[in-house]
Amino acid sequence: MTDSADIQLPEDKPLEIAGRVYQSRLLVGTGKYRDLAETGHAIEASGAEIVTVAVRRTNIGQNPDEPNLLDVVSPDSYTILPNTAGCYTAKDAVRTCKLARELLDGHDLVKLEVLGEHKTLYPNMPETLIAAEELIRDGFKVMVYCSDDPLLAMRLEEMGCVAIMPLGAPIGSGLGIQNRYNMRLIIENAQVPVLVDAGVGTASDATIAMELGCDGVLMNTAIAQARDPIRMANAMRLAIESGRESYLAGRMPKKLYASASSPIDGTFF
Repeated sequence: MTDSADIQLPEDKPLEIAGRVYQSRLLVGTGKYRDLAETGHAIEASGAEIVTVAVRRTNIGQNPDEPNLLDVVSPDSYTILPNTAGCYTAKDAVRTCKLARELLDGHDLVKLEVLGEHKTLYPNMPETLIAAEELIRDGFKVMVYCSDDPLLAMRLEEMGCVAIMPLGAPIGSGLGIQNRYNMRLIIENAQVPVLVDAGVGTASDATIAMELGCDGVLMNTAIAQARDPIRMANAMRLAIESGRESYLAGRMPKKLYASASSPIDGTFF
């Protein structure tokens, strides 16, 4: 029998992305809320420090006469993570990142996503690889939305991506992590942060992601489309923290048969 003292627990490393350490492992988006006020309140309740923004769909200064998201999500309080949601080619994704860099005064941390088609919003990995290579060559620090293919995840890390973001399930589906085995392989092989991106529907999905050993989770729809987004944001914050603590504690072994909670040796009958 292996003594529990001989079992090596996971290392409690901080979440570090592109040279910056973050306390929160929950990253949130800004779409699908009723209005900007609700967006700001939900993000505050989530405790997130990184907030991702779809540059093609959200005004962050490119339309001066319209409400500006940065009025409720200040770059002084959050790391703004521009993303390329809505891009279906490497060319469009690269152009969008360059626009974001201009709007955000040289900001070089971006979330790259190049979609394959409208129905599933699965990543187009050949185009993603092309865009990632060009952006990295141009000085961007790329966090990349990708399929849950362990070999492609390794390739993106080798290219220089600062975080790997495999989907748990299709964007906005709320199905939870559908392939835990692949997720574990990606985590096991990676030397950069691995964050589940897409598919989380409820707090238990976020906890499972963290218990698998993910460094963090990015979500939007699960919070924004909840009946009470602000309460759900708080629930997700707690779920991420709970899942991380559970992962670090190390779960008990799974067994085929029952094992009494109280020892039966030395009983009086």
